[in-house]
Order: sequence, then C-alpha cells, then structure tokens
Amino acid sequence: MAFDLRAALLRKEEVESARLMDFEFRQRARTFRLLAEALGASGDELVGEIALSDDAGILDRLVAERRLDRAELGASYARCRAEAYRQLVGELGDPTPHRLG
Repeated sequence: MAFDLRAALLRKEEVESARLMDFEFRQRARTFRLLAEALGASGDELVGEIALSDDAGILDRLVAERRLDRAELGASYARCRAEAYRQLVGELGDPTPHRLG
C-alpha cells in the first residue's frame, strides 16, 4: 500500500479552501452586521445585501441613500471589518492555512 501524496494534497486543498471561504463569508456578514449597528440600521437588511452586491456596491448604495460621507463610511467599514476578524479569530481560531504534516 503506497501513500498517494497527490491525493492527500488535493484533499487538503479542498478542506482548506472550504474553511477559508467559510471564514471569509462569516467575516463579511459580521462586518456588515457591525456596520449596520454603527449606523443605527437593520443588521438583517444590510447583511442580506451581501448576496446581491459586493462590498463596494453596498457602501456606494449607503452613501447615496443615506447621504453619508464616503471617507467616514470607509473608515467605519474598516473598523468593523477589523473587529469582525478579531471576533472570528477568537471564536474559530486563526484562518491561516494549516501546514500539511
């Protein structure tokens, strides 16, 4: 019975990719939930937008609809994204890919 390194690497890639995509999605949803909280808006409504648009599109819509300053909203978004990352690392651990070994 021989060890199939290629198959092991492919399995690792699949598992790591799924784990990283899950972390990225959770971070995006948490970021917009925190941003909605900071803006006094509905978190569910804003998080629902992530299925329809990219982050820049959502921010552009917020600027247009709420007449917000783009720079202030961008700074608020960056703070919320960093906080979401910090919270998720605390809950799920560091998303850095695990070494094979």
